[in-house]
Amino acid sequence: MIARFALVVCVPLALGVSGNALAQDVPGIEICTVEKTMERRTSCLQSNVDFLQKTITKLATDNQQKLDAANRQIEALKSTVAGLQKLVADLQTAQTKMTEDLKRKAEAPPAKDAAPAAKEGTK
Repeated sequence: MIARFALVVCVPLALGVSGNALAQDVPGIEICTVEKTMERRTSCLQSNVDFLQKTITKLATDNQQKLDAANRQIEALKSTVAGLQKLVADLQTAQTKMTEDLKRKAEAPPAKDAAPAAKEGTK
């Protein structure tokens, strides 16, 4: 029984489910025109300014990290493209060389060794 009682009472307290936890101020923009005194209105406005500055700083940091990651990816892609361009140039050079070799073989007269062999075969 005591263990069950401890479980029912202590777990919600450990998780922060109490009257104080529900009344916490959530950061955000507040409507400051409802405040009557100048001190409270000034405090409210300063709270809004602080919230906005923190939000802007966080967004700027996040966006800078995204830009840095994108720039790293762009550099990696540039090096990949440069490698592929070199590979294509090498393949084009090899293809041109092969084409020239085939043209030379087609234009070259038959070898002398092939002619006597043909004559001997006719006798």
